[in-house]
Parts: sequence; C-alpha cells; structure tokens
Amino acid sequence: MKKEFIQRAYELAKEQYAAIGIDTDKAIAQMKSVNISLHCWQTDDVGGFERPDSTLGGGGIQVTGNYPGKARSIAEMRRDLEKVMSLLPGKQRLNLHAIYGEFNGELVDRDQIELNHFEGWIQWAKNLGIGLDFNASCFSHSKANDGFTLSSKDESIRKFWVDHVKRCRLIAAEMGKQLGTPCVHNLWIPDGSKDMPVDRGGHRAILKKSLDEIMEVSYPKEFLKDAVECKLFGIGSEAMVVGSHEFYLGYALKNNILLCLDNGHFHPTEQIGDKISSCLLYLDELLLHLTRGVRWDSDHVVTFNEEIILIAQEVIRCKALDRVNIGLDYFDGSLNRIGAYVVGTRAAQQAFLFALLEPTEKLKSYEERGKNFERLAYLEGMKTMPFGAVYDYYCLENQVPAGIDYISEIQQYESDVLSKR
Repeated sequence: MKKEFIQRAYELAKEQYAAIGIDTDKAIAQMKSVNISLHCWQTDDVGGFERPDSTLGGGGIQVTGNYPGKARSIAEMRRDLEKVMSLLPGKQRLNLHAIYGEFNGELVDRDQIELNHFEGWIQWAKNLGIGLDFNASCFSHSKANDGFTLSSKDESIRKFWVDHVKRCRLIAAEMGKQLGTPCVHNLWIPDGSKDMPVDRGGHRAILKKSLDEIMEVSYPKEFLKDAVECKLFGIGSEAMVVGSHEFYLGYALKNNILLCLDNGHFHPTEQIGDKISSCLLYLDELLLHLTRGVRWDSDHVVTFNEEIILIAQEVIRCKALDRVNIGLDYFDGSLNRIGAYVVGTRAAQQAFLFALLEPTEKLKSYEERGKNFERLAYLEGMKTMPFGAVYDYYCLENQVPAGIDYISEIQQYESDVLSKR
C-alpha cells in the first residue's frame, strides 16, 4: 500500500473517530503497552530440540499438517522468529518451552536442565531488546505416558516433574533478572483421565502438594511471575483434567499468582471474555493465551473474531492493560508457519486497537440510563468504523508492511529460505 494512501485514509478515519470523541493518536500510543508473547512452538510444531530426533510425543498435544519449511534447529528457529517480528508493528516478546534449550546433542533429562542451556536465548533476546517468558514442558516424555505428571500417584514420577518445574522457575527468574523485564513462567500439565475416574480428589490433592513444593522458593516479582493454566479436556483426558478451572482459580487466589485463561480450554460456547472482570477483582494479574477453538480442537490460528474482540474489550473496559499479560498459544503445521504467526499476532493486535477505539464512557452512560437501543446501535456502528485505516497507519509508523502487503514478503521468505529446508 502506498504511504500517501495510508496517510489520507488515516486522516479521514481520525476525523470520523473524533466525531464520537475518540482520539486515534492516543489509541495508537496505547498500543505500545500491547506486548504479545509469541509462542516459540509454532516454528517447529512443538517438537523442541532435546534430542536430534526430537518429535512430538503424547500428553494431550497433537499437531496436524506437514507443510514444508519447519524449523529444524534453533538457528533456523531464531531466523524465522526474527522474520516474524520484522513484519509486526510494536515490540513483542518470546515464550519458550523448556524443550527448546540448547543441549548440543547431549541427553539432558528434564529434571537436569540448567540456566546454561538457555543462555543463548537470553543473549538473543538482549540483542533484539525483547523479553522472554518460559514454560515447563510436562509432556512428550516417557514419564508422562500414563497420563499423570505432577498429580501422579507414583512418587518417583511426581518428584521428577516437581524437580523439573523447580528448575524451570529458577531459569525463568534469571531470564527476567538479566533482561530487566519479568519473565512469566506458565505451568500447564496434561494430567487427566480418558475415561471416568473414581479418585478425582486424590489426584487433585497430589497436584496441590506438588505445587506447594514447587512454590517453596520465592523469587522477586520483578524477575518472575508464576502462572497456572487450566483446561477443560485434552487428548487422552476427555473425562477429567486434574488442573481444572476451579482448581487453578482457587490455587491462584490463595497463593497470589497469575491465572492463565486460554480461550481454547473451555466449553465451545464459553467465553473467557466474560471471566476477565471477575478474576481481576481478586487477582493482581492475569495471563491470557489467545487461540481459536474449532469444535474439539483448541489451537487454530487466531483470527479477528467476536471472541478475541470481547477479550480485548474487557481488558480495556476494565482499564487493566497493565495487569494482563498477553500471549499466543496455537500451532498449525498445515500452512506456512511464518504466515500463521503474522496473521494470528496481527489479529490479536487489531482486537486490542479496536477496543481502544471504542467510546466506552458514552456506552456506559447509555447503559446506566437504560438506553439499550442507543447502546446497541453504537456497538453495531463501531463494527463499520474505519479502524483498519488506523491499524494500517500504526503499521506505517512502525515501518512494517500495512494491509496484506506482508503476504509477498512471506512468500519471498518461503522461496529463499523455507523451501530449501
């Protein structure tokens, strides 16, 4: 898109928004606070680099598709991530899983990982001027094959995973310390039962015990933010997931840590946008994992849909942008993986910009006076306001392709780089 066209369209949009009391320049400035943590596992279909032949195992995760160009090494992965970031306006973060350490061919089991396996990532992040987030990897491992990790009744297995998560928290805290921005360590486990269990309470009591042991060491919050992620069901845990919403909500409240809400982890008609204002009354901060659920599969590329818009609106309406950490969590091996990143991240950004361009106080005023027709009419009218012109201008200001101009850049990268793998 030509610069002149983008600027003209923006000036017209600016006038239209000003007519309803919205300052588009202010909204664009606020987008600096929308720092999205990119999920590293989209680069290689959640394979990781523990071993030269690392492939996805079990544990409630399944990636479909075999599109050419998957990252085969950390060097390729970093190159791909840098390309992604070059096509996104604003400054993002990177969310790493523990299986993405630099093990250099050495067989290092999960309960033995150390900071030195991630120092290359810390230096890489320093060079880019970005923050890192981190996750324990409690899946795709022989000690996760029976469906239970931190909630296992086998004490040797439970202790193995406790030790793994303890090491991950230490690594995450050092990442936050060295990079000068808190590292969010998020914990998700696949534990659950494929068919109807009898002792739900027993496994949940064990999980609580494991979490208490993991959290015994406290780290400064300016270095580390702990989060726990709930789920309704997963592959192989259709009947019961130990770490349910109620379990982790209670644990987060009692221990003053972050609750991770993934909008693909609930009933298909259940929206986490409705949960945000309730959780923020009792929790200092939240972690959001943005994805797109399609029927039973929760991990499709994010699109600019009503669910994502509501999530963004609730964050903005609650004036909680500084209390919500935003990350992505999807993986699709059926299309260009760089494209999947850019489409999904831009969709999330667009949702937050759309929310920032809403005349919230006017809408609240209508609501409080019982003017429901006016409220509905405004909400519908906002859908056809030229927010796309504002987003294009945001891209122009950040010197990245506007509109769909990024498609040709990704196609060129595929031709020059991905197709040669």
